[in-house]
Amino acid sequence: MIDIQNQPDFRKIPIDKVGIKELKYPVKVRDKSKGLQSTVAKISMFVDLPHQLKGTHMSRFVEMLHQFRQQVSLESLTNILEDMKETLGAESSHIEIDFPYFINKKAPVSGTPGLMDYSCTIIGSSDRNNNTDIILKVAVPVTSVCPCSKEISEYGAHNQRGQVLVSARFKKFIWIEDIVDIVEKSASCELYSVLKREDEKYVTESAYDKPMFVEDLVREVASELIADNNITWFAVSAENFESIHNHSAYAYIEKGQI
Repeated sequence: MIDIQNQPDFRKIPIDKVGIKELKYPVKVRDKSKGLQSTVAKISMFVDLPHQLKGTHMSRFVEMLHQFRQQVSLESLTNILEDMKETLGAESSHIEIDFPYFINKKAPVSGTPGLMDYSCTIIGSSDRNNNTDIILKVAVPVTSVCPCSKEISEYGAHNQRGQVLVSARFKKFIWIEDIVDIVEKSASCELYSVLKREDEKYVTESAYDKPMFVEDLVREVASELIADNNITWFAVSAENFESIHNHSAYAYIEKGQI
């Protein structure tokens, strides 16, 4: 049969990225407490295409993915990226893996168990010189209490749910749980999936005792990441979905070598 993708193209325009986008696929990722965790990811895979070729072979992306499905991890990503280039005759490759990650958290007072989900993304790329770049992104929901509201109000203070997004490059493996722990300890209070009345009292009072501007929150997280010698670069943002304004409060810090 004729291989149409390998036919010549005469427009002389190379393509930077071509491939498949947001394929839903079952994967296993490393879990600090259980070893491995099964989840369902949305995976995007791309390679470059030289100007002289008409197209790439889309089905081969899925075939390669199937070979690595038993453990899609930060460690295996380099192998996936190199295999993509070799199989498709490309000079560069790129992969993005978006998945929910679940951590078992007990309520702070009653100890009632529940699962918290965190949105995670692993981004990997390899260039023509076989330089590999890997970034881990973790989105962590938190609670914050406004210090200004607490200071000027005769009673109470407004609070809101927010989200901290941490992106990091690193020298060696880094656990998702460790990123989550840094963020949750930096916030006014962390979130839980299940709260009894005694837990709700604890969460409310704990947050009130630790008011945080969005600037405080992003600086607290950044200070912990700066102190970690394993992290070579990071970007951290904090967004509070304001409860008394029709807008969000936002702050962003980026440090390190790209």
